[in-house]
Amino acid sequence: MERVFGVTVHVYNSAYSAFFAPSDLSGTYGMCHKYICSCPMWRNEGPHFDCVFVVTDPQADGMHGLDVAHILCFFFHSTLFYTCAAVHWFDRVGDGPDEATGMWIVCPGYHMCNLQNTAVTHINTIYCAAHLIPVYSSHNINPQDIKPHQSYNTFQSFYVNKYADHPCIRNCILI
Repeated sequence: MERVFGVTVHVYNSAYSAFFAPSDLSGTYGMCHKYICSCPMWRNEGPHFDCVFVVTDPQADGMHGLDVAHILCFFFHSTLFYTCAAVHWFDRVGDGPDEATGMWIVCPGYHMCNLQNTAVTHINTIYCAAHLIPVYSSHNINPQDIKPHQSYNTFQSFYVNKYADHPCIRNCILI
């Protein structure tokens, strides 16, 4: 619990999501759950901050109505009763998927002066978890030099993995 400008703000390291996934009947009649993490320290090995799809245009189809964001933290504003997420936005590269892979490419968003494009969004706008694959360059990468938690800062662009099975999130609950 943190007091900011005289207001109590509760910070959470993850959100629990419960959703219906008709393609995955391993739960009770297709009901599933997942965690979206924003942990400063995960298993004593480094931070774990997940990426998500955020609905930015409900009338648009597919990726045209979604933006990718890197979760920085989840918090609850006790005075206004808002459950929110602080996010770092990714920008889409191009107007459609990459022709070679069929996957969209995104890169971390920045404002002028190299400031991260960050914002606060209501947790109900989170659609589902996003799995990003780095766009590798032509030079060799030593895997001992890069830890998993450094990949979003090491690579300049990412493929949005359309093959990962992430059913949509309907209800997010901070825990």
